[in-house]
Amino acid sequence: MRGMWLLAVLLLAGCQHVAAPPPIGGQIRDLHSGQVLTAQQLLARLAEPDRVIVGEQHDNADHHAAQLWLLRSLGELRPQGSLLLEMLTPDQQAKVTAVRQSASPPSDLPGALAWQEGWDWNLYGPIVRFALTQPYPLLAANLDNGEIRAFYRNPPVLSGKRSNAEAVKTTLLGQISDSHCGLLPDSQMPAMLAVQQQRDRRMAEVLLSAPTPSLLLAGAWHARKDVGVPLHVVDVSESRAPTVLMLAEQGDEVTEAMADYVWYTPATPKRDYCEEMRKQFGK
Repeated sequence: MRGMWLLAVLLLAGCQHVAAPPPIGGQIRDLHSGQVLTAQQLLARLAEPDRVIVGEQHDNADHHAAQLWLLRSLGELRPQGSLLLEMLTPDQQAKVTAVRQSASPPSDLPGALAWQEGWDWNLYGPIVRFALTQPYPLLAANLDNGEIRAFYRNPPVLSGKRSNAEAVKTTLLGQISDSHCGLLPDSQMPAMLAVQQQRDRRMAEVLLSAPTPSLLLAGAWHARKDVGVPLHVVDVSESRAPTVLMLAEQGDEVTEAMADYVWYTPATPKRDYCEEMRKQFGK
């Protein structure tokens, strides 16, 4: 009933309010029907579900511009319940709360948040700054470093038949190997898989407990319906899987099994991470 009610409200509101056009181009596609969508049509569809995950390429500036536009525009269509970030960890949550409650923004916002250097503040800063001015909570969705080390040393047994499927584990192991350019010893692979899946499980748990409508911003592999957070949401709660929008570059393969919608942005030059890793490993 909520979806039908919201759709009616959006149709009526459409005569009164149209979101500003997105700051980037590209093609948006409904992966179930194959239909090409306008940005306004995508907004209307993403405004309906209680939980939405947006998958990104972390170093793509267009993806972050699209995320900020989505966050602003969805908030203009209906009240936003919460924003969740893979880039924040639980030990940063108190710092986020302190900044939100401060009378004026700190002069060094990344420092006040203990923002991790691995996440480019130039890309994520505009999203975080905007979210901190809004009435809804900004929530950490990742694991603390201490938790990661503990899961690596002693991988826990993961519950849930969907996330434990052999096809899921095989696909993730392939991705872990590829992302480390084949340099990881086989002995480390089970622990790396456990950490990856525990990250997905944590994001699913936070998403399930967050005020709705909730929006999670995460890397593409965490967002994927076939191997990532959506599987864990269903395993943990038997709830309906979140709606997934994948931000991808032209030439990337995104299928209906991976996401509900895809927004293809222009391709960017690829950084040679493998060459950097080979130098790091001395190979």
